[in-house]
Amino acid sequence: MNKLFAEFFGTFWLVFGGCGSAVLAAAFPELGIGFAGVALAFGLTVLTMAYAVGGISGGHFNPAVSLGLAIANRFSWKDLIPYWIAQVVGGIAAAGTLYIIATGKPGFEVGAFASNGFDALSPGGYSFQSAMWIEIILTAGFLIVILGSTSRAVPGGFAPIAIGLALTLIHLISIPVTNTSVNPARSTAAALFAETGAMGQLWLFWVAPLLGGAIGALIWRLFLGPEESLANVGGEAIDD
Repeated sequence: MNKLFAEFFGTFWLVFGGCGSAVLAAAFPELGIGFAGVALAFGLTVLTMAYAVGGISGGHFNPAVSLGLAIANRFSWKDLIPYWIAQVVGGIAAAGTLYIIATGKPGFEVGAFASNGFDALSPGGYSFQSAMWIEIILTAGFLIVILGSTSRAVPGGFAPIAIGLALTLIHLISIPVTNTSVNPARSTAAALFAETGAMGQLWLFWVAPLLGGAIGALIWRLFLGPEESLANVGGEAIDD
């Protein structure tokens, strides 16, 4: 249960910190955080929680990451669904808390509520095809960074930094396209409270990240690290 609570709290922190920076801070230009600040906020949430609870649960905080790690033989398949549930519930709890705080300001308009989307719901008006491809490619790249930075071939203790910076980079690239998902739990949490058509497009932000996570894991396992098998960061090997 402590693993599941770690995933719950880590995902709560990711959604509350990342989406909170968009909903509460980026809405005010005078604060000056902009897209870059939101991107950094998401990266910092993962970096800090990976150090805080990564040693307990592996620090996934993302259903696509859990799937990719299972495919790469770094994570037990029997724990996949419980992790997904903990992550989604943690994200929804964070979005609900953020909603309560944000709506405490007179005149606050919920609007998109940091949700993801394409076409009319894309910040830059990008199409479905653009949204699908960028989410697949960036999630695949994210898994390769995670698997590479947590491998035995690199110095220990620095993986959260690489992973946090990778998520920052991902947001810098894709906020204009989809408002950046690469994480179905984050997308679900925001869509539930948005006052747009985000729920109708949510399926893409499950399918594309999960597919991208699977592709990234297969690339790593087949071409980059076929002889290595770790359960989690600092974990024991899982035999094929």
